Amino acid sequence: MTESELYKSLGALTKEKEKWEENIPYVSSLLSSDSVRIKAKALWLLGEMGLKHPQAVQSSVPAVASFLESEEPLLRERAVNALGRIGRSNFAAIEPYWDALFRFAADEAAGVRLSFIWASENIAVNTPDPYENHMPVFAELLRDGDERVRMEAPEIFRALGKRRPDFVKPYLALLQQISESDGNRVVRVHCQGAIKVASQNLALPNSEAI
Repeated sequence: MTESELYKSLGALTKEKEKWEENIPYVSSLLSSDSVRIKAKALWLLGEMGLKHPQAVQSSVPAVASFLESEEPLLRERAVNALGRIGRSNFAAIEPYWDALFRFAADEAAGVRLSFIWASENIAVNTPDPYENHMPVFAELLRDGDERVRMEAPEIFRALGKRRPDFVKPYLALLQQISESDGNRVVRVHCQGAIKVASQNLALPNSEAI
């Protein structure tokens, strides 16, 4: 099978969710491919498979995490993404690698920094508490030089604002400032959304007022 044919078959498998669980070992085997394109596709698909079948993919997590050390930005990006998706359903499976993810907040590749935020949002949906002492990392990303990163950065504040608004409270003034000053409209809108969600949840009974 040529690279193009294999890539096309993985694209077809992406749509055949009923076949995912039985194909996890096969997709995992493709992580040893010589093709960056195939490895990237396999990493992405394992992340989606892991969200749906977190226990079945657990044995593949070390192989996925090995790509955190890749010199290829696309593979770092996809590995971070995959760990985020798997961690959303099964934090215990990716917990040994969770601390290591934070170095990607300063990765030289903007796509990897973006993936770090996205993965963190995924994990925080069901496991928000570990993020309590890491909020300054995300605050820095609100000022990132890449617009795509800045557009996504407020979304982790929105995600945590739903579950742990007290984590977001110290950053409401910064979010407000950026919502009024950033040159990118999406950044401004996302900051406003994060402020709204956190403020609403802080106002609930048993929450401290802003």
